[in-house]
Amino acid sequence: MKYSAFPGSVACVLAAGASATALPPRLPPVALKFESLRSHVDAFNRDDRELYPQHIPNAAAYDFLRENVPLFECPDPEIVKTYYFRWWTYRKHLQRTPDGFVVTEFLPKVGWAGKHNTISCPAGHHFYEGRWIRDPRYLDDYASFWFRRGGDPRRYSFWAADAIRARTLATGDDRLAIDLLPDLVRNWEAWEKARLDASGLFWQIDDRDGMEVSIGGSGCRATINSYQYGDALAIAAIAERAGQSGLAAAFRDKAARIKRLVQERLWDPEAQCFKVLPRGEGQRLADVREQHGFTPWYFNLPDPDKAAAWKQLMDPQGFFAPFGPTTAEQRHPRFAIAYQGHECQWNGPSWPYATSVTLTALAHLLNGPPQNAIGRKDYLETLRIYARSHRLKREDGSVVPWIDENLNPFTGDWISRTRLKAWKNGTWDAAKGGEERGKDYNHSTFCDLVITGLAGLRPRPDGLVEVNPLVPDEAWDWFGLDGVPYHGHSLTILYDRTGARYGKGQGLRVLADGKEIAAAERLGRVTGPLPHP
Repeated sequence: MKYSAFPGSVACVLAAGASATALPPRLPPVALKFESLRSHVDAFNRDDRELYPQHIPNAAAYDFLRENVPLFECPDPEIVKTYYFRWWTYRKHLQRTPDGFVVTEFLPKVGWAGKHNTISCPAGHHFYEGRWIRDPRYLDDYASFWFRRGGDPRRYSFWAADAIRARTLATGDDRLAIDLLPDLVRNWEAWEKARLDASGLFWQIDDRDGMEVSIGGSGCRATINSYQYGDALAIAAIAERAGQSGLAAAFRDKAARIKRLVQERLWDPEAQCFKVLPRGEGQRLADVREQHGFTPWYFNLPDPDKAAAWKQLMDPQGFFAPFGPTTAEQRHPRFAIAYQGHECQWNGPSWPYATSVTLTALAHLLNGPPQNAIGRKDYLETLRIYARSHRLKREDGSVVPWIDENLNPFTGDWISRTRLKAWKNGTWDAAKGGEERGKDYNHSTFCDLVITGLAGLRPRPDGLVEVNPLVPDEAWDWFGLDGVPYHGHSLTILYDRTGARYGKGQGLRVLADGKEIAAAERLGRVTGPLPHP
């Protein structure tokens, strides 16, 4: 593959410039108030035992969030609390290093991490979530780190190009993505060299997908193939912006090949889902439906006739559970919720990582062609379950907001925490990451799901704002998302059935920099142009 080089200093200039230039003042909120953010942060701080403070300690959390994240409200207090809680935990993982800012998965240092305690497994989630932070320097540095400052982007599966491009769709600034294009191409080709099977599909060890002790096991998995598909399309899009049409065409061809093979080889027409295909001649698809089979929709890979797979999400014999979804179908004989063996198993427990992928994928499906397998009410119900899972009952009976590793999908217990706190001689084991390894775990998204799914902002590369809330028509009378940084503007999305709550009119309203650009009487898709500079 040939491609022309780009000036190698742009990434450094952007990162250094972002660090040296003061962030412009945030525009005042159009309809929401900072008091809700303040009260939530104060409560989180009171409940917290700050074991591993990083660049932004709890004492500075409110000031940071006030300047950087969108405000949100809706009639469901659990969703609102979890939305602010996840911003509050995300900023804990912004770590300043000699190589610029990075985003961590664990707060304590763990032995299986790379430089600066970074791990590539959740990095795609880090970019999707963090793209809504106003200050660009954190993810500018982080993107450069993975390819130019000692990161190890292939230690685990990581949809790097797609995630970096997804950020450009929010910011409207693709200079860094273009500068990193040669690195993204080399990364894709390195995966191709190391993980391309004779079948033409990519293969991965389940543990290197971050999904150890899975039922389907290792082989040609929907995960790595979907990531490579998404990355190929992202590279093609970035290459077009860089004026490299030949490179773009080559990667569109690669994406088309993966799309065809995934649907031909990994789709089980009887079970109606994507499955693992073990490597080797004459192998058959694994006999289990697993939640990672929804991953292709995260990248809009499947054709419309595959939508029937989504019937399993709300099926109690499939993936539905009170603190789910489960990572394997519950009807399978090897489905397990185990409190022995490895502390992080993917044979049944619920994982926020997988729930994030599933809900992002479902939002794409619901924004696509009509289908009758699943609907908006199911999206809202799954998001509510996910929000409700962000809790821990302490020994004194108090319940506090919490995010950790894997959940018992039937009780809400954080399995790995229960195991690890008595792992060695009745207490935490330093070799396993030490005290409260999984506390404030940064391995998933939530805020991005609210912004792009629930409130419906669909990021685009052009100057059109597209909003399609996934709130069912009769579910709520109001909700508001205010101060979303988007293409250099501040967006507000309001729904007010009567017009009395926000005083901006009845129905759905979208504003840019305080001025209305789109409206509709009912919830649904609307578009409007961004103001000219």
